[in-house]
Amino acid sequence: MYASSECYLGINLEPLCKPCDVSYTLLSIMAYFEFLPISLMEKNQPGRVESEAVGLVDVKLGHHYELVVTTFTGLYRYRVGDILMVTGFHNNAPQFRFVQWRNVVLSIDTDKTNEEDLLNAVAQA
Repeated sequence: MYASSECYLGINLEPLCKPCDVSYTLLSIMAYFEFLPISLMEKNQPGRVESEAVGLVDVKLGHHYELVVTTFTGLYRYRVGDILMVTGFHNNAPQFRFVQWRNVVLSIDTDKTNEEDLLNAVAQA
């Protein structure tokens, strides 16, 4: 299950797959979803928004997006902060893999490290 405190967002349709292959299909009946296209390649500003939000049917395979949610209970255009990558489609519904949280900074002994740098360091070690 892919969820937040705001609402349920998606489900894994292949629960027996390897953990590294988990993708979630968003539940369009739970909320209205929009996606902010982002560029993870920009080193100075990771997660920088490239353009206006696109709808569920306008996402592209392999692209990264920040999730924006409008719930039926009144939460309007809430930026969840999750960065997702489109991994495929199920009956025309896009499937996403969680990549990272937007603007996460770890503070270790006054040294600020973002999540991407930490993951790269662990992978190299």
